Amino acid sequence: MVTRHPVTDWEDALITGNGRHGALVHGGAGGARVTLSHERLFLPTLEPLPAPATAAILPELRDLLSRGEGRAAARRITALAAEEHPGYAQTRWIDPLIAAAVLSFVPDQPNGGTLLRRCDHASGLVTEEYGDGTVLRAVASRADDTVAVELSRAAGGLTDRAPAGGLNGLLRLSLIDGEPPVAFEVESRVGPDLLALRVGFPGRPAGSIPGYAVTCEVTTEDGAVAGGPDGIEVRGAARLLAVARVRVGGPGEQAPPAITRLSLGHARILASPFDRLFLHHRAVHAELFGRFRLRLGRAGQQAAAAPQPPPTTDGLTSSPCSPEQVERLVDAGRYAVIGSCGDLPPTLQGVWSGTYDPPWRSGYTLDGNLASAVAALHPTGVPELMTGLFDLLDGMHADFADNARRLYGCRGILLPAHLSTHGRHNHFTEEWSLTCWTAGAAWLARLHFDHYAYTGDTAFLRRRALPFLTAAGEFYEDFVTADGFRPSYSPENTPGDGDAQACVNATMDIAAVRDLARNLIRTHHTLRLPGARRWARLAARLPGYRIGADGELAEWATPAGPRRQTDHHGHRHASHLYPLWYEPDPAFADPALRAAAVRAVRARLAWWRGQGSDEMAFGLVQLGLAAARLGLADDAHTTLALMAERYWRPTMVSTHNRGALFNTDICGGFPAVVTAMLAGSAQGRLDLLPALPAAWPEGEVTGLRARGGLTIDRLTWADGRMSADVTAAAPRRNLITTPDGARHTADLRPGEPARVEADLPVPRG
Repeated sequence: MVTRHPVTDWEDALITGNGRHGALVHGGAGGARVTLSHERLFLPTLEPLPAPATAAILPELRDLLSRGEGRAAARRITALAAEEHPGYAQTRWIDPLIAAAVLSFVPDQPNGGTLLRRCDHASGLVTEEYGDGTVLRAVASRADDTVAVELSRAAGGLTDRAPAGGLNGLLRLSLIDGEPPVAFEVESRVGPDLLALRVGFPGRPAGSIPGYAVTCEVTTEDGAVAGGPDGIEVRGAARLLAVARVRVGGPGEQAPPAITRLSLGHARILASPFDRLFLHHRAVHAELFGRFRLRLGRAGQQAAAAPQPPPTTDGLTSSPCSPEQVERLVDAGRYAVIGSCGDLPPTLQGVWSGTYDPPWRSGYTLDGNLASAVAALHPTGVPELMTGLFDLLDGMHADFADNARRLYGCRGILLPAHLSTHGRHNHFTEEWSLTCWTAGAAWLARLHFDHYAYTGDTAFLRRRALPFLTAAGEFYEDFVTADGFRPSYSPENTPGDGDAQACVNATMDIAAVRDLARNLIRTHHTLRLPGARRWARLAARLPGYRIGADGELAEWATPAGPRRQTDHHGHRHASHLYPLWYEPDPAFADPALRAAAVRAVRARLAWWRGQGSDEMAFGLVQLGLAAARLGLADDAHTTLALMAERYWRPTMVSTHNRGALFNTDICGGFPAVVTAMLAGSAQGRLDLLPALPAAWPEGEVTGLRARGGLTIDRLTWADGRMSADVTAAAPRRNLITTPDGARHTADLRPGEPARVEADLPVPRG
């Protein structure tokens, strides 16, 4: 990635991340700037409250909803919450992900601005070149869990005061610009080889993090350095290396981490040149990144071309959605998500923040965003990066159970739509009646089951997936009534004839719990455990799908009293298409239901094509996944084109709205749609090239993964033919379909690729 795009603020930064640490590189005429962040640095702002005890008024709420009075039900929920605790009188937000510090180098003389900025996705190296000859290189090292920054500039002759060449200026470590929303206590330390900050949160709620510390150790080549009150004065250095690390205090600890030197191992790192640090990191990052490769062009074509300097990406996202653009956005998206996965999953902004007030607090939004961010991890062969998500959920199990009990009087677990430092259901309003959304546990249960489906890890299935799936299922056993889901919620949409988002029998709720019940039954059978019939009984209690008056899959499966709960297609989410995002619901083998789903995809896509649709890019991911599962190649490609043309900066980092709001949702979602177009899978079945668009007449993919523990080692297509080599993690017999309609039965084994070849018909839309 190469750009000359100027930097206006941190959202124009180039990114490097190691999962725990993030670095935003956004220098300009005023000097080099690297904003540091950490995956656990959520600023404690509000005490967590117990979810409101709406279980006591559940009969009243159900009566209101059954009469079509969604607004009255939502108002009753918020009123009861405010009566219980005054903190609910206003919207309660989650704790925000904030930046830790800014490492900056301010030159004595203007540096001429940034001439060229580069980010190598395959290695994680970020480079900025300035007009005065200064070069910055930065990497967030997975190998050493640090951020390394090198500044270099060739030295020249001497003047009366200092060397005329080399680096001359002030190296600083400071808080970001702006006023924090709560009080900080800041301790700063400066020496000739050390910059450090220790930040405490004196007014923090009980049980929250006490603060954090940033340590930055500095070495120089040639020249002179001296610690001053504002930072390290640098004179005539040919090269400067700064190695930084952020440490965040644990919840409930009494004080922020102390300022300490890096460990002995890191001391050795400081004695090494930047290149050695970088190579140490690259060995780890490149292995993850290189497990999957996509090329949309003829084999050998690029290699045969004469070497050319890399073109800038400044106009890439404003051009039509070319195969090259798709390749590069897949790489850019995977790079951002890999860099965001550490001990925790990606937030709305990955692992990066440059503000005290990020949109939606940059936590984990479970009603769509997080699922999009991690959607490509399994099919692109990095399943271990899902562990942070499972760990996050396990750590909040007690809060989820308390939500279920207090909100609905149920066993099991209930997940909120928004969370960061706790799992209590605190964020909702009368307009955004998020306590009515109960599908979160079923949705996250699907991600647990998919981890088994892609890896074949039965130990994970038994020890981690089954307990989560069971807790989710227990809630629905208690919650679902003879009339289905009441309350219900189709994220964040309102029926066309409704007066509120609170509703009954949202299709998403039905689909997610149908999927959960199937996966519980399969889990019991796989592990040879009794009890599967219990989940079959749950599935039998669920409402069916509905085809609306216009022949589309309805977003709400039943009326609510006098309200028909009609569809409203002018909306960013496409939650009613949930049954097609993962393994298709078997109900869609019914031609009528499948045709209704096709109409629903195209009705929602028609709205997205208009200029009124400019926010929440991941809604296009939801449409694209459904289109790919239905074999709608041209429609799936259209979702990619809309994402590519509207929601990426020249830095190749995606946005939430059209051209605005730094956000990594579709960094995972864009590659996920591409992989779904190349391969669809369910247990025992693999569909090759199910939604190949005419725009991709030839190509090659390696390392594509599929359910059943399958790996498509290599898939190629060109000149009307396709060929695939498929292996399995364990011996198994699998059905493989090809675009010509053929059905192949293959006996798959580890390390023994089975070759599948077929004619390639003209791509269909």
